[in-house]
Amino acid sequence: MRSKDRIAYFYDGDVGSVYFGPNHPMKPHRLCMTHHLVLSYDLHKKMEIYRPHKAYPVELAQFHSSDYVDFLHRITPDTQHLFSNELAKFNLGEDCPVFENLFEFCQIYAGGTIDAARRLNNQVCDIAINWAGGLHHAKKCEASGFCYINDLVLGILELLKHHPRVLYIDIDVHHGDGVEEAFYFTDRVMTVSFHKYGDMFFPGTGDVKETGEREGKFYAINVPLKDGIDDTSFTRLFKSIISKVVETYVPGAIVLQCGADSLAGDRLGCFNLSIDGHAECVRFVKKFNLPLLVTGGGGYTKENVARCWAVETGVLLDTELPNEIPENEYIKYFGPEYSLRIPNGHIENLNSKSYLGTIKMQVFENLRCIQHAPGVQMQEVPPDFYIPDFDEDEQNPDERMDQHTQDKHIQRDDEYYEGDHDNDQNMEDV
Repeated sequence: MRSKDRIAYFYDGDVGSVYFGPNHPMKPHRLCMTHHLVLSYDLHKKMEIYRPHKAYPVELAQFHSSDYVDFLHRITPDTQHLFSNELAKFNLGEDCPVFENLFEFCQIYAGGTIDAARRLNNQVCDIAINWAGGLHHAKKCEASGFCYINDLVLGILELLKHHPRVLYIDIDVHHGDGVEEAFYFTDRVMTVSFHKYGDMFFPGTGDVKETGEREGKFYAINVPLKDGIDDTSFTRLFKSIISKVVETYVPGAIVLQCGADSLAGDRLGCFNLSIDGHAECVRFVKKFNLPLLVTGGGGYTKENVARCWAVETGVLLDTELPNEIPENEYIKYFGPEYSLRIPNGHIENLNSKSYLGTIKMQVFENLRCIQHAPGVQMQEVPPDFYIPDFDEDEQNPDERMDQHTQDKHIQRDDEYYEGDHDNDQNMEDV
């Protein structure tokens, strides 16, 4: 048992100020609300807080095609009328609109997940949190489901430099299709997604029979669920499957996507999970004491998203949060009760015991097909790719400044680690 987990938390106030447009369900503002809850509960005093670097185009192109990255870099709301062919080709439109500061938004949330993975690799923390990340639908050459850059894939690629096997777990209500697709042909990443499946529910993939191909055969695990699943049935299934996965696969690190649209009452979801049920999954994964990268994801009832991720930050810090929400800049959003708990959902649970039993049996059957702790040829670990981008103007931390300015001065995660001095000679990562 580790004596006390060292936690790195990544946040940049600028992610919360972008706007997808009127009537769009994705509200990055939920990230500011989450951060202010974290501050109001004094959780920031128990963690190392970092402002992520903005991921460079060449870093994003470690997974995404360079013409797609270049397009995201160039497109703006004012010029999009000139790019109708590219908009169609790269799937930008109603679900994935072009908005002000789109590329910078991608750079910040992807930079947070990449930095989180690097800190874990360098063993300067045990758990790294980036609530702005978790955009699991983005594909190599296209945007999808409100996601433009797949930060999870980039974070996993980073972890693979130091770990032969990485386990990816996804508890968003939607299937983690972009991450699964990226690693569908390899045994070095096992993807496990618990999600709603059927009734034309987005993205339409994630059947239990989709298990990976070639070297990746049986290394993609899908747990398709029906409407209304509750805490008891979800956490029981989650614990038994994840226990068996960890025992069989023996990962060196875990990436956990905590999409909060699986909560009861979500604007786009259809499950009945309470925040305690959702957080129980986080608590369970933490107990494996493996390097752990935790991200956000979906979540469209923003006050509940903020509640959930604040509670889960507490779980990762072994800190129980009082139910009464302390005074903070966004307190009005949490009325009239001003409490962390949310009411239970009333959607009928269509997941019968026999249905869940069958799914579990199929998953266990697939796990039996893989060899115990698959052997991976370890190559020499390439050095971190990093273009120094220092801003060393240290401000006096005691000066009074507004919250947005404070967020801008959260420590940059640009410091070099031991053995990193030859970084700039290497332009390729993976």
